[in-house]
Amino acid sequence: MLANEETKLNKYHYRVFGLSWAGWVFDFYDLVLFTFLVSELQASLNFSADMLSLCLGISLFATGFGGIIFGALGDKYGRKNVLQWTIIVYSVGTLLSAMSWDFYSLVLFRFITGFGVGGEWATGQIYINETFPDNLRAKFGAFMQSGAPVGVILASIVGGVISPIIGWRMTFLLSIIPAMMVVYIRKYLNESEVWLNNKDQYVNKNIFEEFKQLISKEYRKIFLLSLVLCIFGMSAYWFTYSWLPTYLAKERGLALIGSTIGIIIIQCGDFTGYTSFGFVAEKLGRRPAFTIYSFIMAISISMITLCWNQIDAVPDLIFVFMFLTGFGTGFFGGFGALFSELFPTKIRNTGVGTVFNLARGIQFITPVIITFIATYFDLSYGIAIAAIFALLCGIWIWLFPETKGTSVKELN
Repeated sequence: MLANEETKLNKYHYRVFGLSWAGWVFDFYDLVLFTFLVSELQASLNFSADMLSLCLGISLFATGFGGIIFGALGDKYGRKNVLQWTIIVYSVGTLLSAMSWDFYSLVLFRFITGFGVGGEWATGQIYINETFPDNLRAKFGAFMQSGAPVGVILASIVGGVISPIIGWRMTFLLSIIPAMMVVYIRKYLNESEVWLNNKDQYVNKNIFEEFKQLISKEYRKIFLLSLVLCIFGMSAYWFTYSWLPTYLAKERGLALIGSTIGIIIIQCGDFTGYTSFGFVAEKLGRRPAFTIYSFIMAISISMITLCWNQIDAVPDLIFVFMFLTGFGTGFFGGFGALFSELFPTKIRNTGVGTVFNLARGIQFITPVIITFIATYFDLSYGIAIAAIFALLCGIWIWLFPETKGTSVKELN
């Protein structure tokens, strides 16, 4: 009996989930830590805001590139191996970032970090979705996504509180330790049984054939629908979060500790949204869950940007909408299960990795757009664009078939 056919969860299920979750925590921590070190980097290396936006944008582009490459490698060489490789790569990038001496060196090292980060999410999600029973796939896929806000909270504490004391170079150096511990522990995981049972069909295939299948007549429609959905979702996320710490501190007058608390409140909302999304998706279906959560995000992000002055007059109401902004982001918890249920095993890692990370790679222009808008207006208008994309995400999902209850065995 395969692990995804078990009627009860066992230690192996929880081990796969725990290590996939931990990898995503430190993956996201490494990616967003940079946004909390902006002021220190500007002071130390004399960067302008435009240069920092470009550096962040290149990091996001690298995640897309890395996700596509590692996605194909995951189908050819297995989920477990790629999970190990991605953490090693982004840890090396973070280590090298500590040694940056100018703008170009930092861009190169953040590119390496982003390249490794890109492969982690899709492979971890596939690993979980091929291991857990059909009726628990959405829940645990969403639970894994909850590692993102934990990573951001950790980054906000380290970058906002600890880094001013120890410096940005030492912050980067210390940040590789937990990730490398995860690599060591993952040696004790087994390979995905679904992949092992199907690898003979495609293990020796040229990885470029996998990309060709994505745009073949059989899979082209679902690939393009998934890509657009993910672009809407990614745009909603990165228009919200790429300049949020700076927005809260510089434009809304929150002190360093105050802006850190604001970020933590939003990430607590994220965590609640991710962990609850799976239950809603299993109860109501994937499509209603996406719409509910993305609409909540759209309304809430509008409140903390365009309507800040109005709601700030009511004590603590601003923190309520910060929490709800994060809560609405919970729709991200549905991408893993949804895409795993749409693509067959032979191209599942390629499909999910390409869709998710191509959409994330496109976000390299997001920080630049926000900076451009802020030049003529302010950051709130740039960040508020996220609400439009969140609404589009909640509408676009209805072009998909409802995949609730789909078995990954049926897609082999």
